[in-house]
Amino acid sequence: MTDSAECKAKTSEEDDERDDAHLEDVEEGAGCTEIWEHLAEKREERDASR
Repeated sequence: MTDSAECKAKTSEEDDERDDAHLEDVEEGAGCTEIWEHLAEKREERDASR
């Protein structure tokens, strides 16, 4: 059986809890460097608010 045959459709509830929701602000097609910078900025913001 192929991987695609094992996939199931996500419900709207599962879509709301996406694992990649923290990347919503990253432009589509961004590379590793842009993603790394985005995550570093978010981490700095989070740490500064503590």
